[in-house]
Order: sequence, then structure tokens, then C-alpha cells
Amino acid sequence: MENQAYYVLGHKTANLSDLYTLGRKLGQVQFASTFVCVENSTGNVYACKSILKRKLVSIEFVEDVRREIQIMHHLSGHKHIVSIKGAYEDQSSVHIVMEFCAGGELFDRIIQGCITVRERRLSGQKSLWELSRDDDFSLKAIDFEHSVFFKPGQFFADVVGSAYYVAPEVLHKHYGPKADVWTAGVILYILLSGVPPFWAETQQGIVNEVLKGELDFESDPWPVISDSAKDLIRKMICSRPSERLTAHQVLCHPWICEKGVAPDCSLDPAVLSRLTQFSAFNKLKKMALRVSFFWMSEKIFTPFLFLHL
Repeated sequence: MENQAYYVLGHKTANLSDLYTLGRKLGQVQFASTFVCVENSTGNVYACKSILKRKLVSIEFVEDVRREIQIMHHLSGHKHIVSIKGAYEDQSSVHIVMEFCAGGELFDRIIQGCITVRERRLSGQKSLWELSRDDDFSLKAIDFEHSVFFKPGQFFADVVGSAYYVAPEVLHKHYGPKADVWTAGVILYILLSGVPPFWAETQQGIVNEVLKGELDFESDPWPVISDSAKDLIRKMICSRPSERLTAHQVLCHPWICEKGVAPDCSLDPAVLSRLTQFSAFNKLKKMALRVSFFWMSEKIFTPFLFLHL
């Protein structure tokens, strides 16, 4: 995009290198890389997401970056949202400096056994959650690349998401905030069983299973999972958005609410084994799918995760 090197943030900023020193790379996606960075004046450690401006080939991509920063500022201070420190721009990149969450991804943290997973504490929106090193090991959402502000009554048509987690109405290009309830239900299903509720050998096959919306509560470990947990999942992964729980109703469900009916029991070792395989499979395919999804035909309903905040 013409003049993109000067106008992504709309104003001149301080030089990142004057304030921070970049360290090792933490990860890389199609348009950005994330690094450890150290604040020169204090020695405090942060994470820095650097977005290559040459990849922002349209005004829509530029607006996505601006909105991501705006949303992070808007949500700053919430204990389960990564805190933004600042945004900077130079000739080649836009840099978002944020809180450094050193605990790793949610699935990996469970697999390592560093925390006890109890049914009542399971919740989430996607696998890109990380744990801070605070004593409470609080979960924090860290990625808002595809997030938008939502107004009551508003619907969206962009097909975004990951095939495992995407709601059927997203595939039909008419959806609202209840699409996130579906995604949270999928996460909950995976955390309790170790496998996604909708599975196939191909992306198109996964999409077809999502559209069918048939849940398996017969295979292990579901026979020993509480009826209340299964009731909650059924009401979250409900194909009809009008019949699906709202986020508030999920929090009020007996299995979720404080002093509710969820038992204090650890996950079965077999579930952890399956979760390990699923997590490893995701990492192996993550970069390939990010690229191939972008170029697939619209008929395949290629999804990227969509968050409503």
C-alpha cells in the first residue's frame, strides 16, 4: 500500500530501539514475529510483536493493526488480558510491546502437569492463551489480531477462525457474539476429553463435521464425566445460535459458577495423552495451515479464529 511505511499508526512515535532491546524470538506467524524485549531504563522484561509493514498490502490490513492496538488499550487492566505497554513504528515495522507471559500455552501447561486442572476452572476461547509467572498462574488472552468491537444486534460476515473451533453460523457468514460461546465450548470439550469434538482427515471434512454438529459423549472418558459438564457443553456447542447459551448464562451454569456442582478431580492420564497428541499435531500444521487457509477457495469455508470483545 502506498506510503504505508509512514502512516500505519497515523503519527510519529518514539524509536523502539531507544527504549527497548530485543532478545530471542518467541514465535512467528505469517505477518509478524514476537520477541523478548528488555526496557532499557528499568530492565523489565516484556514481549514485542513486530508486524512487517510490507505485508500490510491493503487498507484493511492497516485497519486491523490499528484496531488490534485499540482493543488492547481498551481491555488493559483486566486480569485475564495481556497488558499493552505501548506501540511504536519505524520504517519497516509496527511494534506492539506487551506484558511477557512466560508460562506457555494453556494445553502445554496442562500436559506438563505444572498446574492441577479441576473441572470448575476450565474456560477459554482458543489455544493461544498463556499463563503468567504470577503466583496464581492466571490465564491471559494474548492475541487480538482478528478481534473487533461488537455492538448489540450487530452481525458479521467475515469467515475467520480455526476449523476445529469455528461455529457453523460463521461458515454461513452471518454471526454474532454467540459464535464465541461455541468456540469456548469446543475448548472445554477438548480440555475434558483430550480431543476436539469435530474431527476429520481434511479441513473440508472438519468443516462438514462442524456443520453436522453431532457430539460424541459415548467414547471414553465421557461416561465418567459429570452430567452437568455434558449439559453445559451441549448448550454451548448448539448448532442453533438462538438456542445456545449466552456468555452470562454460561457463567451462571451450575457446573461453572462458584460453589457449583463440578467435582474436584484431576484429568485422566489418557486424556492428557490425547491432549499431548492434539497439541503436537496443531504445532506441526500451524504454519502450513496459516498459509494454505489464506489461499483456499471460499467454497471450502476456510476459517480463522474470530473473537468478539
